[in-house]
Amino acid sequence: QVQLVESGGGLVQAGGSLRLSCAASGRTFSRYGMGWFRQAPGKERELVAAIKWSGSDTYYADSVKGRFTISRDNAKNTVTLQMNNLEPEDTAVYYCAASYQRIAVAAGEYAYWGQGTQVTVSS
Repeated sequence: QVQLVESGGGLVQAGGSLRLSCAASGRTFSRYGMGWFRQAPGKERELVAAIKWSGSDTYYADSVKGRFTISRDNAKNTVTLQMNNLEPEDTAVYYCAASYQRIAVAAGEYAYWGQGTQVTVSS
């Protein structure tokens, strides 16, 4: 089992940047595929980015390609989402999640979730 705690959310103007971090407990972090999801009010939760357990492969939603970067440090049990050139449409609660799959793109493939961190982008 793994516990996930997100940090780094906040309020930023359009065009700005934020860096989200997710700290994971447990000794087997490197065995999990990791992902960042987001959920805006009235909308379904959607995958933003995912990274393979080894860090060698990544996946991005089309809406964030070229602006967001996911990375992980298995020695520190952390996964990070660097968000640049933020847009008001990026406003949402962002969740870190862990999957038993090496890399996963569907919410149903993720077994563990953090509590979420709010990101608000003003225009």
